[in-house]
Amino acid sequence: MDKKQQFHIWYWIAAFLLLLTFQNMWSQATVTERIPYSQFLELLEQDRIASVQVRSESISGRYREQIDGRTHFVTNIVPGELTERLEASTAEFDGTVENTAIGAILSWVLPVVLIFGIWVFFFRRIIDRQGMGGMMNVGKSKAKVYVERDTGVTFDDVAGIDEAKAELQEVVSFLKEPDHYGRLGARLPKGILLTGPPGTGKTLVARAIAGEAGVPFFSISGSEFVEMFVGVGAARVRDLFDQARKAAPCIIFIDELDAMGKKRGLSAMGGGHDEKEQTLNQLLTELDGFDPREGIVLLAATNRPEILDPALMRAGRFDRQVLIDRPDKTGRAAILAVHLRKVRHVGLDLDAIAALTPGFTGAELANLVNEAAIQATRRGAERVAMEDITAALERIVAGLERKGRLLNPAERHAVAVHEMGHALAAASIPGADPVHKVSIIPRSIGALGYTMQRPTEDRFLITRADLESRMMVLLAGRAAEDLVLNEISTGAADDLARVTDIARQVVTRFGMHPALGQAVLEPERGGFLGEDRYSITPRDHSEETAREVDLAVRDLIDRAYQRAKELLAARRGDLDAGTALLLERETITPADFPALSAEPQPAAAQ
Repeated sequence: MDKKQQFHIWYWIAAFLLLLTFQNMWSQATVTERIPYSQFLELLEQDRIASVQVRSESISGRYREQIDGRTHFVTNIVPGELTERLEASTAEFDGTVENTAIGAILSWVLPVVLIFGIWVFFFRRIIDRQGMGGMMNVGKSKAKVYVERDTGVTFDDVAGIDEAKAELQEVVSFLKEPDHYGRLGARLPKGILLTGPPGTGKTLVARAIAGEAGVPFFSISGSEFVEMFVGVGAARVRDLFDQARKAAPCIIFIDELDAMGKKRGLSAMGGGHDEKEQTLNQLLTELDGFDPREGIVLLAATNRPEILDPALMRAGRFDRQVLIDRPDKTGRAAILAVHLRKVRHVGLDLDAIAALTPGFTGAELANLVNEAAIQATRRGAERVAMEDITAALERIVAGLERKGRLLNPAERHAVAVHEMGHALAAASIPGADPVHKVSIIPRSIGALGYTMQRPTEDRFLITRADLESRMMVLLAGRAAEDLVLNEISTGAADDLARVTDIARQVVTRFGMHPALGQAVLEPERGGFLGEDRYSITPRDHSEETAREVDLAVRDLIDRAYQRAKELLAARRGDLDAGTALLLERETITPADFPALSAEPQPAAAQ
């Protein structure tokens, strides 16, 4: 019987006793009447009292006949010749010796117990809300145990990461057939680290392994090991592995390993008394202490492997590192097929949707399908169609349409010129991604318009010409404003930031500028799985070199801007016609304006 159920039983017992007490008090009040002492003497002389009980402080008794519907009475005792009066009457009388010890004890103990019980009840609720409940169980693991029926996930639910899935299927085979895989002396890997950007399905893969193997699945987050009390994290690690040994073969999954496995010595407190360091030390000890032949597999997931402690990453602890990266076009189509099983749809081209979603993770694709289903429901359709996918994609990428934001005619014309400049440049430059849609409807993310391009294939290598083409497309919006309006606006602020970032990487990271040579002048910003544009990077070159870098960046941007302006001047007629059509319809596609799908023109000479 758990504590919660036991608490409920005591609650009902206390309520029952309280009900009996109130019932007794009510019954006494309905038959007993309090009368003055003088009335008692008068009734005694009239021989209307049948029996009397004399107590130390009161007199109670019973009438011979009911008086005003009452059968009993009680009155205060007054010193006097009461015994003589009782002897002269015909009433039966007796003295009652009261045992006041129990009453005194109850009068003192019961209030104290009641107050203490109320205090304990509310104090425990407060500490539970603060996350400090169970003071005697702080060393117990909070791991949730899943078995095969609880996970409900198999490798059929995992798509887009075929190489990683094939490597992890070996772990399932090890757990199912240890003798077969151990016949040549091979042992089960102690630990497997799943790395990858957020949303790529690391937790899903871990649950799929447990579902395929049909073994207990211990799941816990790295942050749950660390508490305010020093030593609690280490105790929880020991308890977790003790539970796993009793349930072997099993899988332990630690999500967000970086919360407890950061490099030691980075803490501002320093030393070895930091709670996180003690927790990490205990994890390292447990990894060395258990035998893989017991059938215990440790899985961990993180999207920040670069900050993990080297001792945690060495062979013999985490023997394998499996990268679960963003899926390619084929992988995105497979992931979409998995998520579309639960959605009623018609006429969806998975390859076309995959081409529209470069760089999307599995979680983002799941969100896309869900948003498309909501969009179809909103318009009253029976099934999800391609138009719902497109609307959901625009909402995710560009934000929600804000048709209520009204621009004045001059601003609206400037936005149309700007977006048509982007679109014509993308349609004219060889190797640029084709234009999918152009719109001047304001969006919730602050954009007054957008040009959506659709990549035809996934690319893993980018040449200098490709980077310069991207810079031209980004600068074509401002170039169109300068060409048509003879004025530039703040609408190109985000374009300029992206162009500057590309130009600086061309010069400092990729060694593509002849004046500065084949040298990396700035390290890659951000971590292994993400980049922080605004992070401060160290510089290990001179001020003279820094000046040359700034001049080279400016030169690249200026050349790209001039080339974009020359390209649009050559297609001025298409620029004006496209702007007029865009102002009329607000959203156009290459089917509405064939110039956006024309064969690319040769780029302007440098």
